[in-house]
Amino acid sequence: MNRFLWPLIGFAVLLALLAVGLRLNPRELPSPLVGKPAPPFSLSRLDAPAQSFSPQDMLGKVWLLNVWASWCVSCRQEHPLLVELAKRQTVPLIGLNYKEVRGDGGIDIDRLPPGSERKMAIERASGWLARHGNPYTLSVLDVDGRAGIDYGVYGVPETYVIDRAGIIRMKHTGPITPEVLSGKILPLLSELSK
Repeated sequence: MNRFLWPLIGFAVLLALLAVGLRLNPRELPSPLVGKPAPPFSLSRLDAPAQSFSPQDMLGKVWLLNVWASWCVSCRQEHPLLVELAKRQTVPLIGLNYKEVRGDGGIDIDRLPPGSERKMAIERASGWLARHGNPYTLSVLDVDGRAGIDYGVYGVPETYVIDRAGIIRMKHTGPITPEVLSGKILPLLSELSK
């Protein structure tokens, strides 16, 4: 009888693990940064390139960091929702424009004249926001993607909920949907704003 007991237990454990795995959302990638301080950066503002922004500037505020790019098709999907969110003035929304030129597969940056990448990034990102609406309190340029690497950006869009102490409380990978906004992000923002 004991001869079959251990394989039966092993099979039951395997079934339990598979059941747990089937309930997981493949779009929800775990982030080792959740519960940890937002990585620091100091990047030029899109609207005022001579000025910079740092997450330190937001200490004491609950805010969202949204990683976006004009070449990102999924960013277009979530953008109207971000514009509506901005109209409610619920939370400061900071944009991290990620690899505006380098991320576009149609542009070979090695063929660009030296120093032209930043100018092209500003023109492309500003033009895109002018056409589609600008939901951001401000947006910064992560031209080479260094800040994105520090944040573990897997792909755009991604959104981080950051609390008053500068701790990342949530990371959402992929476009924000109405369900994600109302079911996860807004309740967390409400809790963090108490």
